[in-house]
Amino acid sequence: MTTELSGTTALITGATSGIGRATALALAARGAHVVVSGRDAGRGDQTVDAIRAAGGTADFVRADLTDAASARELASRSTELGGGHVDILVNSAGIFPFGPTADTTQADVDAVLAVNVTAPYFLVGALAPDMAARGHGAIVNVTTMVAEFGAAGMGLCGASKAALVLLTKSWAAEYGPAGVRVNAVSPGPTRTEGTAGMGAALDQLAAAGPAGRPGQPEEIAEAIVFLATDAASFVHGAILPADGGRIAV
Repeated sequence: MTTELSGTTALITGATSGIGRATALALAARGAHVVVSGRDAGRGDQTVDAIRAAGGTADFVRADLTDAASARELASRSTELGGGHVDILVNSAGIFPFGPTADTTQADVDAVLAVNVTAPYFLVGALAPDMAARGHGAIVNVTTMVAEFGAAGMGLCGASKAALVLLTKSWAAEYGPAGVRVNAVSPGPTRTEGTAGMGAALDQLAAAGPAGRPGQPEEIAEAIVFLATDAASFVHGAILPADGGRIAV
C-alpha cells in the first residue's frame, strides 16, 4: 500500500460492484479513506472487508440516490465519516438500460435520470463548495462511450451520460479556479456484473475497437485514479476515453 492519498477521504458511488468497486479498492490502496456507497449492504460490507483486509480504511453508507435528498444525505454522512471533509468524489453509480425507444416507460426514464444525472448534480452541489473553500479537490464522473455517438437501443443511457459530459465541463469551469479539478472517464464495453446479461453482444460491441475485447473494471479504475490524483494536476474538464480505442474508429 502506498500513502499517496493518505489523509484524504474519497466517496465512490456505485462502489459495491464493477467499476466502482475496483475504484474503491484502488484508491484505498493508495491511502485514501474510502466511503463505499451503494444500494446493497451485503456487497457493501464485502467491499469494505476487502479494503480493510488489504490494510486500507473504509466505511459503507447505503444510498439509493433516487433524488436530491438522498444525494445530500450521502454527502453529509460521508463528510462526517471523513472527519469533516471529502476530497475526492467519484460518481460511478449508473443505470444503463438497453432496448427500443418504443418499449421505454416513464418509470424507466425517471430512474435513469435520477441516478445518472440528478444524483451527481446534487452530490457535486453538496461537496464541491467545501472543496473549493479548502482550495483543493477532485471529482471524476463516469460516463460512457455511447454518450459520444448514436447507437440503436442505447439512446436513454447515452443521453443521460451526455448530460454528465456537459456537466463535467461546466463544473470544471465553475470550480476549477478554486482548485477543484472536475474530469470524466468514458468507458467502453467493460465486463462487470451489470453487463453480464449482454452475453455475446458485449464481445461484439468490443470487437469494433482496436483492443478487440471488453475492458476489465480494474483497467477503468486506473484511469479514474489518474484523474483523481495529483498525477493529473493540470487536467481540468477532460473526458478520458477508456474504451479500447473505440473512439478511434
